[in-house]
Order: sequence, then structure tokens, then C-alpha cells
Amino acid sequence: MSHLEQAILLRQEGKMQEAIVLLQEMAENEPDNALVSYQLAWTHDSLGLEREAVPYYEAALRQGLTGEDRAGAILGLGSTYRTLGQYEQAKIWLEKGIKEFPEHRELEVFYAMVLYNLGEHAEAMKRLLVQLADTSGDEGINEYSRAIRFYSDQLDRVWN
Repeated sequence: MSHLEQAILLRQEGKMQEAIVLLQEMAENEPDNALVSYQLAWTHDSLGLEREAVPYYEAALRQGLTGEDRAGAILGLGSTYRTLGQYEQAKIWLEKGIKEFPEHRELEVFYAMVLYNLGEHAEAMKRLLVQLADTSGDEGINEYSRAIRFYSDQLDRVWN
């Protein structure tokens, strides 16, 4: 088992401080390792240390993180910026994520949250309703999914 796999396992087991120590040692030896930076960000985030997580997310993305890890880091960074009240930064990163990974519906949901924070309530609601209509396993929602999608961008319209 590699040191990185060991650190991930420690994080998954809830041994965050041990994971951080191991990851920081790895980062000293491999300062440009995007996966190490990403795992440091994720572990700090898991501890509620959002401010400390940001530079690690940024480093991981700058260092060339790819694939599913890149999608996760973009979501993590966008979500973290949102929780820190840096809504414009969150919006920029989540928009970037949606463009790069349109199949990752979770990005749309977090994007809707930041739109809400920015006062763009109609657009936030529209995006959430579309995600609900497209992904729900609920029989009743599925039955009305066409109507939900139709009304998603017409919430303020009144039919006379």
C-alpha cells in the first residue's frame, strides 16, 4: 500500500490528524503532487478547516489534477468558497466545473446554492427543479417530471 493510499484510508476511517501528518510529509517530498494537494484539501475540509483547505484545492488544480479527482476538487473548492461567503469565487469555480463535467449533476446543485446566496433565486430554483425532475426515483415526481421541468423557468408566471 502506497503512502497516499494509506493517507486516504486514514481519512476514510476518520483519523484526520494522522492523515494530515502523513500527507504533509508527502507534500514536503513531492511539492508538485496534485493528488497529495487534493487529499490535503479534502482532509482539511472534512475537519471543518475550510480556510486551510482552499490553498490545497487551488494547488491541486494548478498542478494539473485530472479526471474524477479534478471534478471533486472543483466541487470542493466551489463549495468551500460558498461556505466562506466568497460567493463570486464559488460561482466562477462551479461554472467551470459544470462546463468541464456536465454529467456531474452535483455541481449543478451546489451551483444552485451559490445562486441562492447571490440573490438569483429564480435561476437557483430552476436548476434544482430540473435536477429533481431528471434524477428522482420517486414515482409521484416521475409522473409529474414534464410539468416540473416546464414550470421550472416560469415560477413567476400567472396564467389567466
